[in-house]
Amino acid sequence: MEASEKRKEYWKKNLTITAILMVIWFVITYVIGYYARDLSFNFFGWPFAFYMGAQGSLILYIVIIWFYARYMNNLDIEYGVQEGEE
Repeated sequence: MEASEKRKEYWKKNLTITAILMVIWFVITYVIGYYARDLSFNFFGWPFAFYMGAQGSLILYIVIIWFYARYMNNLDIEYGVQEGEE
């Protein structure tokens, strides 16, 4: 495989995972936050909407960052562009 084709394939995978994670981020930030008002039960003494806005979304953001870092490290190794090895 030619180097430029390999580079295009790498960037296509990178942009695909970035787009997917951005859609998930959007859903967590706006969609769940918008509809959480309708959830009227208490969660550890707080309204569930408050919990989702204050704690639940932060946990999911950290999961997104962890997944992206892990995925990109594996992709870098697959294409031989990992950091720290010269």
